[in-house]
Formats: sequence, structure tokens, C-alpha cells
Amino acid sequence: MALLDSLDGLVRLRQMDMAELDVLAAEIREFLIDRVSRTGGHLGPNLGVVELTIALHRVFDSPRDRLVWDTGHQSYVHKILTGRRAGFDRLRQADGLSGYPSAAESEHDLVENSHASTSLSYADGLARADAYRDVRDRAVVAVIGDGALTGGMAWEALNNIAGGPERGLIIVLNDNTRSYAPTIGGLADHLAVLREGQSWPGVFEQLGLSYLGPVDGHDIEALESALTRARELGGPVVVHAVTEKGRGFVHTEENELDRGHVVGPMDPVSGKALRVPPPSYTAVFGREIAALAERRPDLVAITASMLEPTGLLEMKRRFPDRVIDVGIAEQHAVTMAAGLSMGGMHPVVAIYATFVNRAFDQLLMDVALHRRPVTFVLDRSGITGDDGPSHNGMWDLSILQVVPGLRIAAPRDGARLAELLGEAVAWEQGPTLVRFAKGAAGADLPAVATFGGMDVLQRAGSLDVLIVSVGALAGVALGVAETLRAQGIGTTVIDPRWVTPVNPVLGDVARRHRLVITIEDNSRTSGVGSTIAQALQDADVTTPLRTFGIPRRFLEHGKRADLLSGCGLTAPDIALAAAEELAKGSGAGARGTVLDEELSGLLVSPERIEGGR
Repeated sequence: MALLDSLDGLVRLRQMDMAELDVLAAEIREFLIDRVSRTGGHLGPNLGVVELTIALHRVFDSPRDRLVWDTGHQSYVHKILTGRRAGFDRLRQADGLSGYPSAAESEHDLVENSHASTSLSYADGLARADAYRDVRDRAVVAVIGDGALTGGMAWEALNNIAGGPERGLIIVLNDNTRSYAPTIGGLADHLAVLREGQSWPGVFEQLGLSYLGPVDGHDIEALESALTRARELGGPVVVHAVTEKGRGFVHTEENELDRGHVVGPMDPVSGKALRVPPPSYTAVFGREIAALAERRPDLVAITASMLEPTGLLEMKRRFPDRVIDVGIAEQHAVTMAAGLSMGGMHPVVAIYATFVNRAFDQLLMDVALHRRPVTFVLDRSGITGDDGPSHNGMWDLSILQVVPGLRIAAPRDGARLAELLGEAVAWEQGPTLVRFAKGAAGADLPAVATFGGMDVLQRAGSLDVLIVSVGALAGVALGVAETLRAQGIGTTVIDPRWVTPVNPVLGDVARRHRLVITIEDNSRTSGVGSTIAQALQDADVTTPLRTFGIPRRFLEHGKRADLLSGCGLTAPDIALAAAEELAKGSGAGARGTVLDEELSGLLVSPERIEGGR
């Protein structure tokens, strides 16, 4: 990789001739395939923008000129060209290179959002700021894919950008006909016409924007010409670059599902994964939703351009007309679901937990206010790890517990996911939500007993500590119980299953213990622990309560287990804190209301516990 090795800055890049640039592009692809196959990451999107990124950095002077990458998963080439090639050995690992732009890494990175359809709004703000400050000697460039252009926020920005013809702003449309999956809808059809080179004004020109293209997104010379012309025009302009996602690697080019959108560690020759992942929560959901659709002809699934990642491939294969991909349009997905419900269908909106934040108003006002029986399924809830702060699903419980009438379930394992999903779609009095973690579902954790709709996972010793486990952290909760028992401290571990609304029986159980602790893979601020604390206070339960969850800060990328440890969400850390709390002598002991015979037997005589699930 002689040319890539000689590239010690953007000055050298701008000195290369076209023949050298073609060789450099090939070397960059070779480098990407080698490094990303070791660590995993967004390979396909970056293989598709090699020439485009080279052209951008030759025409524009970053960081003086502002480059904004929509979503940012296609910024690896940009990182290579701006001096971060050595960091790819630890891509997406703790203390290593982020998989998205990161201002902490480089002055060349401005926006580190990694949520789609936002770049045009950032760019409009930057261009307006330059206008206010009379800065006229630099450009603002937003790079946005055709997939991200399906998001409504992008069109809100376009409407405003077109209303300011005096502001110079360059929109580079990276058109590879896909986001994760193929781009859908009327926009995709229109871009297909533009790619054919039609002569009549297209949608961008009709909005009042200048339009240059289509341009071969793998022809550096043609790209530089178009970008230079765009800069000279002065006003808002769209440069339409047609690229091929996954270009230059046979295993991504031939992958029609996602063109290698994101890959795990793999053999760079065969393209095969280095290890077969264990069954995931997503796989369990995919199997169960297809089975439910078999029995429920009114069931319709909705995805926001994430068909395979949210587990809907099997349902799509078996019931193609009952799976709707709306593109990157979460707000539309949720309100459309409300309309489907009004029309007699039962929609299941499958979405990443981090992306439901974008549709809060629609969930609150369009679904919950109308008491519509819509089921939300949040994949990647809690700490996800590798993709960094914006992809952690650590806010949904804090945000959504304020929604009146919304019932929220947090399954601890695959068996409970199947069980709770069935209960959720059977509920017709209002909206329901099932949230689960990224990755392996792991071994099932059966209950030793059930009480009042809650699962008792463990009961041993005196009534010292009641441990309320939320979702995927049930294993941690059981580890806490084991550690405390070794110190002679009695424990009861309960999984509420449905965490919102709080089961009133939980107050009766809490009243009998000296201390209550809650453990959740969500922000401690306004999380399940906070809601339980309020419910206990309302029920005049004075047992002290301690919440354990994610602190109120953005978490950097890294392995999930390491991030949980960094948040103190390990069995030894929590057990130590619980023991110290008990040692303060603030626990009131087992006391309070007289419970019915079943509950008394469960808590006082653990040998009576039997059966369960």
C-alpha cells in the first residue's frame, strides 16, 4: 500500500494525479476489508464512498470548510484521509476509534449524531451562522444518502434551505439506492428517474435548489468537477452522486440483503463469520411474531428501514403484505400504526430503542391519547456497546413511563419474550411495549414461583433484601442474591415482568423486607427504580429503596459487559452497596400489613416454593 503509506495529510492527497488517485482508492478498499474484517463494523457503506470522500477532501479544505456526514457510519474513509488510519486496529472498541464521527478524535469531525436525516438541518444552521457573522470564505457541505432522505426531518430542512437562496450550502446526495435495505417509496422511484438523466426539472429544482448530476460516484475526476461547480454557484445546490454500496468486495457486492451494511469479525477471503452467534432476543422475536401472525390475521408489522435487524424477515417471507417498511420515518410509522388500529388491525411497531425517542410525541398523542392497541417492540434496549452513545437504548424507560395507559414489559430471557409478546398483542385496552436487549438471549431463567403476576426467581433466608430485577439484568440480580446469601443476608428476587404500571402487590412484598433494591439496564433518572420508589411512597411503604442503573451521562463505545461494569452494574458492586446500606441500620425489618396466606407462605417458608415456570 505504497500510496496509502505515503499519505501523511491532506496536502499530499491534493498533490496526487488521477492515476495515483485510482491506485489510492484501491488501496483504501483493501485496507478497509482487512481491518474491518478483524474488528467488525460498517463495511459496505464505506466501500461505496471511497472515491466520493477523496473528491470531497480534494475540493474542500476541511476543517475550514465544514463537512457534515449524515448518520456517519460511512465516515471511515474520511477518518483514514484525516490521519486516523492507525486507530482502525481498535475500531469500535473501548479507548479505540469510534465507528462514527467524533469531535474528540479530530477537528475534522463536527457532528457525531449517528441518527439519520439530520445533516441538512445541521448544515442549514451552520450556513445561517456564517451568514450572520459575515463569513464568506468557507463552504458548508452535507453528505446524505438516499435512504436518509426518506426521513421527514430531511425534507423539513430542504424546505428551509430552499427558502434561503443567498446562502451557500452544498448537499451531496450519495445515492446507492439503499439505506440498510433498498430505499422504498415515491422518492426512490423519483431518484431512479433522475439517475436515467431525464431533462425536465426534478423535485430539487422545483423546490428552488440548483441540481448537478447524476454524477458517477466512482469517477473522481467527474466528482471533483461537479463539486467545484457547486462551490462556484454560491447558493444551495444538490450534487447527485450515484454510488454502489459494498463496491470492490465480492462478498458485499453479492449480499442483496444489506450489501455488508455492518459485519462482524470475518474471514476476508471467504467472507464467512469467524463465529456463529448464539440465538438472540431478535431471533426469538422474529420466530414468535411470525407464529402470532399465523394465528392473528389482523396482525401487521411495521419497520423503519430495519427489516432484518429487527427480526421481521421471517414474517415478511410468510406474510409479505403484512409487513410495512416506511423508510427512515419513525414518526410516520407510529401515527400510521394508530390509523391501522383505528381501522381494525393490530400493528406491531418494531424499532430500535434509541430510535423510539424520535417518535415520542406520536406515541403519546396519536396512540396513547386515543387508547389505541398498538404494540411496540424495542430491540437493542439498554447498553448496546459497539456503536457508541447514540445507539445505547438507555432512555426509553425514562421517557415512556410518563405515557398514560402504556404497559411496558421487560423480558429477562427468550421464553419470557415469547410469553410477554403474546400478552402484549392480546391487550386491547391501549398500547403495550416489549423491550429487550441486544445480543444473545442466553439460558432461560425459570421462576421458582409466581405471585400476583410477578415471577419469584429466588427466595432464601430472612426477609432482608428484596431485589427487583428488570429485564436482561436478571442474571446480575441472581448473582447479587448469591453474594449476599454468602454473607448471611436473606434475599428475595422478583421479576415484575410488566414493569409499568407498577404491580400494587410489589408494595406488600416490599413492606416485609428491610431493604429494596432495583436493578435496570436504563438510566437511573426517571427509570423503573424511580417509578417503584414513587409507588411505594404512595402506598405508605417506608422500607428504604436503592436504585441501580445507568448514570446520567453518555456512554462511550465498548463491549456491553465492560460498560455495565463501568456503571457499577455487576453482582459484586451491587451486593457491596446493598450490604453497606443494611449496615446503616436504617432497615425496619419485616413488618407491616397482614398478607394473605399464599404470600405469607411464600416469604416466610421458602421450602413451600414449588413449581413456577
